[in-house]
Order: sequence, then structure tokens, then C-alpha cells
Amino acid sequence: MNRITDFFEENKDEKYAQFQRKLIPTLNPEAIIGVRTPILRKFAKELKRDDTCVTFLQELPHRYFEENQLHGFIISEIPDFQSCILETERFLPYMDNWATCDQTSPKVFRKHREELLPYIKKWLASEHTYTVRFAIGMLMRHFLDEDFNVEYSELVAGISSDEYYINMEIAWYIATALAKQWAATIPYIENNRLDPWVHNKTIQKARESNRITKKQKEYLKQLKV
Repeated sequence: MNRITDFFEENKDEKYAQFQRKLIPTLNPEAIIGVRTPILRKFAKELKRDDTCVTFLQELPHRYFEENQLHGFIISEIPDFQSCILETERFLPYMDNWATCDQTSPKVFRKHREELLPYIKKWLASEHTYTVRFAIGMLMRHFLDEDFNVEYSELVAGISSDEYYINMEIAWYIATALAKQWAATIPYIENNRLDPWVHNKTIQKARESNRITKKQKEYLKQLKV
């Protein structure tokens, strides 16, 4: 593991660490070293071909934010679906921040949407905040275009939570769905199907989007609660 320790030491940036600490207030400031994301992504691609990678993926939980980021980026590069799912499910309980959750996005999932769906439904039922957030994110990435089904929006809209990072992701999902599947999604706003905070946050995010027309934005403005 010395290779990873040396990498962090060589690439740490205290000014960037201070910036990251403000963005991720739920983490202990001392857990953030300050290694920039593009550098971590590049290192993950190098590390996946190294024997160190196997040992690293088995060592959970990690101490540092950057270790979790590196872990998520390595998982995102695994080319075999079953191996990727295995590592994803092992890692999910240890996700402890929104950034690692959102930036872990396995490429292989794009080609295996049908097999992925049962796992997403299982993750949505989790009691772990970032497992639920990850599941919503996967629905948003992979099931709002040609594989869209209103059933998936029902799953998201049906989530009731007091967790900020879950509710924010619900709002992102519905706002993105409004941009991509307006006719199927606007009833969730018109019929007040969402928690009031999520409802208004969804409208805010949708109105900030350049994929929503001016007319749609004006209509959404009238639906705030």
C-alpha cells in the first residue's frame, strides 16, 4: 500500500483540501488530504492493473476521503458486470459522503441495464443514506432515456426520508426527468406528489436547467408551494 500512500503525499494540495472541506461538511476535515479529482481518476486507471489494487479494494473502511474516491473510481473501471456488482455492493455500506456516491459510476452498467435494475430496487430499500442516493443516481443516469418507464419515477417519488442528501437527489432526479420526460413527470408536481421541500427544490433545479423551455419554467414557477 506504500504506492498509494506515496501518491497521496506527492499530490496533496492544502488549498484544494480547504475547498473540499467546505463542499463536504459531513466529513471530518482531517479526512480530506486534497488530491484533485482528475489526478485520482488517472491514478485509478493505472492502479487497476496493479496487484496493489486487489488488496486496496479489500481494505474497508478507508480512513481518507481520497481513498474512498479512488475506490469508487476503480470500481467504475471494472469491465465485468458481475465483478463490478460484487465490488459495488461491498463498497456501498462504506460510502460516507455525497461526492464519492455521485462520482462512482460504473461504465459497465450502461450495457447491462436489465440486470442492473433488480439491484437498484434493492438499494432503494436500504436504510443507508448513500446507498439510496446511489440507487436514485443510477436510475437518473440509465433510465431516463430509451429505457424510461414511469414505474421508476414512482419508485423515486415514493421515497420518504428526512435525510438531506436523499431528498436532494430525489429533487435532482425529478428535475432531470422533467427535462427528458416532461409529459410523464409534470403530474408529480401538479398533483403535489412530493414532500414540500423536495417539490420546491425540484422546481428550483428545473428552472435553473437550460434543457427546460422558458414556457415550462414559467409554468413551474406557478406550482411552488
